[in-house]
Amino acid sequence: MEHSREPRRDCLLRWLAILGQGSFAQVDASLTNHLQTQCSPLTRQQPACAEISLEFVQRENAIQREERNPMQDRESQDARRGREVRAPRISFAATALTLCMIVAGPWAGAADAPKTPSGAPGNPQPATAFPAGPAAPRPEALGITFVEGSSSTVLMERDGKKYLVDLVSHQVKEVDSPSALSAVASAPAQTAAAAQGPSQAMVAGQQTKQGKPNIYEPGDDVIFSLPTGRRLERHGVYVNFNHRFAFDPAFQGASRGHVLAGLDNFSISSFGFRYGLTEKFSIAAYRSPSVIGRPIQFTAGYNLLDEHDGHPLNAVFRFSVEGQNDFSKNFIADIEGIFSKSLTKRAQIYVVPTISLNNRPLPPPPPTIESPPPDFPGFNTFALGIGGALDVRPTVALVAEVIPTLVNGRDLGIHRPAYAFGIQKKIWRHAFTFGFTNSPGTTVSQRAGTVASYLNSPSADTPSGLFIGFDLTRQIY
Repeated sequence: MEHSREPRRDCLLRWLAILGQGSFAQVDASLTNHLQTQCSPLTRQQPACAEISLEFVQRENAIQREERNPMQDRESQDARRGREVRAPRISFAATALTLCMIVAGPWAGAADAPKTPSGAPGNPQPATAFPAGPAAPRPEALGITFVEGSSSTVLMERDGKKYLVDLVSHQVKEVDSPSALSAVASAPAQTAAAAQGPSQAMVAGQQTKQGKPNIYEPGDDVIFSLPTGRRLERHGVYVNFNHRFAFDPAFQGASRGHVLAGLDNFSISSFGFRYGLTEKFSIAAYRSPSVIGRPIQFTAGYNLLDEHDGHPLNAVFRFSVEGQNDFSKNFIADIEGIFSKSLTKRAQIYVVPTISLNNRPLPPPPPTIESPPPDFPGFNTFALGIGGALDVRPTVALVAEVIPTLVNGRDLGIHRPAYAFGIQKKIWRHAFTFGFTNSPGTTVSQRAGTVASYLNSPSADTPSGLFIGFDLTRQIY
């Protein structure tokens, strides 16, 4: 193949070179000499190319002879020159070269075609002008699997883990069980089967609904004190800070503006960490300060149901143990269920029934910061928390909750239910909630207590006794 291509390439390059310089006589002599000495393989293998080349030279000689005739009519000579001589020679040369390559291509391919066993050339193969590029990698080699029946999701495997990528909502979800994989594979097929038959408008509406489901996304682990039960990311680390300015009411007393509605006073500041062992199982540790008994609480929770998995509601089961005086006395066991339902993608309601075994009243502020909390008798209590969240903007929500103690509340000094309301700002992996409440406690057993029992003031838990509180939540990993 190289033997037939090189003479043709040298010949064409030589042709371009000699056309750009010298007179027509020099062009004729040079081209004739080149065809006889250098392009003999080309003329033998490609006679059509040689004929075009000789015809081109003869035409140029004829034009040259007409130019040298002094008796030629000037007007006719100018017209001919306008048609032929003045035309750019490089354009004519390029046209001739193109015709040469088109005519000569099959001859060159036939010369290099593979021979049959009888010695006759086989079917000629067209010559490739450019080398073929590298073959496209297979999706399996990149760890990518297309989900059968779906045009918006792919399955990607990386570092031994499998992730479901939603190309419409730009969400990535880890798939950690064979049952989840089978559900992923069957869901698109079921959707496609259900979509057959309705009109195109209905199909488009179904696809839009699947791409943007009406599921509310809570921005915090708590509404204000009640838990939202939102599912944690696998191996995700979350930190929670809670502040309650319970010693100074926000709307009662003198010079509320000078003390910033109680923000100048001391706060009950608590903090904790949560960790997602898996996508459904999580653990947490939480501590409140010495002014409220310095309890430490350990929690384990499991997400039984989740709307993102196609269930009608969210359901979480949690068990916690807390002990006062840095987990050394007055131990309390709590069992709670967290149920939530999205009304739309902008609103969600919550119901949190809680059983507390050996629960105790809120310990009052100690005489000194080092003093241990008192030993109160324990009671088994049942509280039913109810809350809601409404997004008024894509990243701003109004929140509210109430936590009545339905069993043995009087024994804990609770005369009115604890409640709170506020506004929440949600940013990526971060949430800030500012509001008003009558409950100074934030652990599971203490959140149902009110400031009336804490400060031993029966009227402190009325609306006039509301104080400021705020929460901060941040996912740090």
